[in-house]
Amino acid sequence: MIQPPPAGPVPYPRDFALRLLTDMLRIRRMEERAAQLYGAGKIRGFLHLYIGEEAVATGAIHALAAEDNVVATYREHGHALLRGVPMDAIMAEMYGKREGCSRGRGGSMHLFDARSRFFGGHAIVGGALPLAAGLALADRMQGAARVTACFFGEGAMAEGAFHESMNLAALWRLPVLFLCENNLYAMGTALARSESQTDLCEKAASYRVPAHPVDGMDVMAVHEAARAARLEVIESAGPVFLELRTYRFRAHSMFDPELYRDKAEVEEWKARGPIHTWSARLKAQGLLTEEDFLAIDREVGAEVQRAVDFAEAGSWEPVEDLARDLHTPEAAP
Repeated sequence: MIQPPPAGPVPYPRDFALRLLTDMLRIRRMEERAAQLYGAGKIRGFLHLYIGEEAVATGAIHALAAEDNVVATYREHGHALLRGVPMDAIMAEMYGKREGCSRGRGGSMHLFDARSRFFGGHAIVGGALPLAAGLALADRMQGAARVTACFFGEGAMAEGAFHESMNLAALWRLPVLFLCENNLYAMGTALARSESQTDLCEKAASYRVPAHPVDGMDVMAVHEAARAARLEVIESAGPVFLELRTYRFRAHSMFDPELYRDKAEVEEWKARGPIHTWSARLKAQGLLTEEDFLAIDREVGAEVQRAVDFAEAGSWEPVEDLARDLHTPEAAP
């Protein structure tokens, strides 16, 4: 059952409370523009939008340290943006331009930026999970005091990679923060139709990993839970699992006819939309006015337009660079 919109006092300084709002708006407006550009043929291939789930990436990433590692799914534009990948580079990558963060070779599903320690979106369901365990193992072996945050959907919990990664992280006490974005439908199948155990925290706890459910539509709840979980990872020197209960307002991808859920259900969840519920709380507490909101939205809109202009002005990789960075074994004599 959908819970009512969150309420109550906001225990944050105004600047930080507005930063959370701004970042959720940055994700939303960038994704809305990406959808328009996809319809215009500017962005091609696959496109998976994060609209409705903004509280998860925003709350969680603001709880991480700059030295932490982040890996994510193919619905990763917002994660990359808040981790520090410039919107210009993200948009150029979605255009396939070489000014993109992966030089135009990865596209929407394969954003990557080593400088911000954002080690990829990954097109394979569950593909980031073993990588997260590997990054954490490398840090443990090198004595690096950092956490690896791994975002994945509940559909990935049916994959063998999830079980293998959870098992090794628990067995070897690896510093991984597992962040499950449970939007109830994976690619298009309701959780109860694909999983005999729908309590995802119970499933994670079967590996003796501390597991906590979180309201993924409430940015403050996500931030507080992620901050506490990161500290738990550090203090216990082992993994922690958060189930972030959220909902995507758009279809799984731009190719999805969305025949598996009722439109009334979508509208009911939209009443819990993280942007308007958070802005309502800030207004009720005197931290935000409607004029403030509109000014922030204008600034975000200008940032999105600059990113589009940057991508439009970008260049295509020349054909002669096609084999660049590919390993070709030397021919045998």
